Amino acid sequence: MDFFSLLWIFFIISSLQPVIRQKMLEAGRLQLMERLERQRKSRVITLIHRQETLSLLGFPLVRYIDIDDSEAVLRAVKMTDDDVPIDLILHTPGGLVLAAEQIANALRRHPARVTVFVPHYAMSGGTLIALAADAIVLDENAVLGPVDPQLGQQPAASILKVLERKPMSEIDDETIIMADIAEKAIRQVKATVSELLADRMGAERAEQIANTLATGTWTHDYPISVREAQELGLPVSTEMPKEIYKLMGLYPQTAQRRPSVEYIPLPRSREVERQRPAR
Repeated sequence: MDFFSLLWIFFIISSLQPVIRQKMLEAGRLQLMERLERQRKSRVITLIHRQETLSLLGFPLVRYIDIDDSEAVLRAVKMTDDDVPIDLILHTPGGLVLAAEQIANALRRHPARVTVFVPHYAMSGGTLIALAADAIVLDENAVLGPVDPQLGQQPAASILKVLERKPMSEIDDETIIMADIAEKAIRQVKATVSELLADRMGAERAEQIANTLATGTWTHDYPISVREAQELGLPVSTEMPKEIYKLMGLYPQTAQRRPSVEYIPLPRSREVERQRPAR
């Protein structure tokens, strides 16, 4: 075998190595998810956004909750029987309000218990999704975030402050239009949060929490700690299974784009659980 043949073999192995590594990571994630499902007798879904790099070029790509995510989560929920609990592992900076609301409403309508696990953070739309759960499990150092709507790069609540602090004659038409949209956006998000929480804590308490989270009480990136979340009245605990941390370790930054929502693509029912062989 000559030098050029060895060189070709080297290039072929080098090109296949990232693919093989990615497939091994995917297999490891699915295996650990299946173990979690057996332990908790639930459907495990992950919604995890970490910074990715574009294939070959290596440019960073920050990912957020989008319509593809909501479609995938809704399919997973549809494939889960009404008496099977859902465990959602959530790690996201937020994203599209429409997608987050779709996911939250799908989880709220699921008859069995829904638990959201936040090992690190679930901000903005991620917090909105967490509010739909019967239980929120945070790492002791994990955080949630406010759900106040943003219009472009501006907080909706801050746009409304302009109308309060300046005479109408000194405000341009574009700002007045943005303020009108901001008012509607805040009202809509408040209504969504109230609806998500009302069944568990009553309409009045839900309205109070919605007002705190959606009206610009804090900056949009303010980290809501475990203690603050509990003081708000959210169903938060810190009993995080060790398997969740192991699973997060299988989501490193990679050069290959992967789906941010994953689940074992099979219907999940109590009957299936009884038929599964023990391991």
